[in-house]
Amino acid sequence: MRGREETNSEMSGRISTARRWAEYLLAVLGGNIVYLAIEPQLPIPLRHRMFQVDLGLAIDFLICVALYGLIRLVRGSGAHRG
Repeated sequence: MRGREETNSEMSGRISTARRWAEYLLAVLGGNIVYLAIEPQLPIPLRHRMFQVDLGLAIDFLICVALYGLIRLVRGSGAHRG
């Protein structure tokens, strides 16, 4: 009986890890799409230049983090319903 519980626990851990990676991927891709959509409207100092660490890169990162937080918030609220 104990072996079955361990197997179920391992499977749920794998599913959770796969979901977490899917959330990361969705946040990064979605955040970059949002940033690329708004970049032309940004002032030049806030635009990202390739191969440089600048404010544009920081804004892109913050959008990705915010989107990840939103994904986790929505997923968390959905998990408590049923």
